[in-house]
Amino acid sequence: MKKTLLAVSLAAICGYTFAAPSQLDEVQAKSRQTRKYTCATGKILHVTYWNTANGQSFALVPVKGKQLLFVNTIAASGVKYQAGSYTWWTKGPRADLYDVMAGDDATPVLSDCITLNR
Repeated sequence: MKKTLLAVSLAAICGYTFAAPSQLDEVQAKSRQTRKYTCATGKILHVTYWNTANGQSFALVPVKGKQLLFVNTIAASGVKYQAGSYTWWTKGPRADLYDVMAGDDATPVLSDCITLNR
């Protein structure tokens, strides 16, 4: 039951409205920030980050017209987030989006994304 509630709650966060609660039973948001990025291609992204009371963090990143919920994973440097086959990797004010299914030598889906509002 709790797993179902968490899945439904996270699905609500990924929706196109931001009326979802900032605190869930199992995931208690400590802070929420939205950053605006401009990428090398000229694409503008609005990425929302949630930091939780238990140390996890999430990022809501638009990918190919859909909002995807990314969860943080271990990174050698910066903060790396995963959602399915996609990786959103931030290092200071910079970020890149990768599709890991494209292979190790593939170019990023989006590169040289710089935050505009730090």
